[in-house]
Amino acid sequence: MKEIHVAVCVVWRGDRVLIARRPDHAHQGGLLEFPGGKVEAGESVQQALSRELAEETGLQVGEDQWQPVIGIRHDYGDKRVFLDVWETREAKGEPESREGQPLQWMGPGSMEDPHFPAANRPIIRAVRLPRALCITAPDVTVPQLATAIATERPGMVVLRAPGLDGADYLTMAKEVVALCEAHGTALLLHGNAGLAASLPGVAGVHLPWLQAKELSERPLPGDLWLGVSCHDRAQIEQAEAIGADYVTLGPVTETPTHPGAGLLGWEAFAALASRARLPVFALGGMNRSRLSRAMAAGAQGIAGIRFWMNDNQRPQEVQ
Repeated sequence: MKEIHVAVCVVWRGDRVLIARRPDHAHQGGLLEFPGGKVEAGESVQQALSRELAEETGLQVGEDQWQPVIGIRHDYGDKRVFLDVWETREAKGEPESREGQPLQWMGPGSMEDPHFPAANRPIIRAVRLPRALCITAPDVTVPQLATAIATERPGMVVLRAPGLDGADYLTMAKEVVALCEAHGTALLLHGNAGLAASLPGVAGVHLPWLQAKELSERPLPGDLWLGVSCHDRAQIEQAEAIGADYVTLGPVTETPTHPGAGLLGWEAFAALASRARLPVFALGGMNRSRLSRAMAAGAQGIAGIRFWMNDNQRPQEVQ
């Protein structure tokens, strides 16, 4: 079965995204979708993005004003598609329906899976996730973390504190929840799905691989984030099987804390990310100067400790 290459447009205006409703007579008619369409022979994906957006909505975007989001291969049974998803904040004009489909600006938090085609689930996750997944240093204190969160204002933080037992971790988590809520940061607990589901204000959990491999189903309700640490294709497939929303994948490059560790490198990372059916964060030796490199390799963004906290658990300036 031939694979159809589809250019998908994520068009931002402020904190909302442009969404269309598929015509009732179309494939999966009546469902919501992101604008876009088939990449024609001899056409680059950027050309297709700008052309399709203009044809459907009248909005104008230069071909050099798109950034990659995610690529998804999906088999509907009657057709196989590669959704090549890119985003822009540079669209000029006001959208108008030029093909009869209703259009609306929608906040990512209002996007519900059942209202979109099944292949759009990873796109929704990618749109809602930040570009940087911030992980706490192992021995961070609450005052140090308060300084880092107030300074950096990260979109999402994983509270990793391997030196704390259950009671002390719970105490710390309760304090950090309040810090995160004050700055609009989503807090994910590390390795404790039960606690994440029961502690108010927690946005989800990030599971180490040793825990994720033992699961046969998703351990959290759908309104909480589920992430998994992965190192190879088999682990990514397990994360997909248990309904994870994203994975971290690495180490991509050498890190000061694990010199000489087995590295994926960017080429292997890109190959694995291209086959993943969920957003992938690059982990290992990351800093903000490598964000564009990670995105070019198919990453959702970067994950790590040092790009937002230094060895003393205080905010550091990233070059």
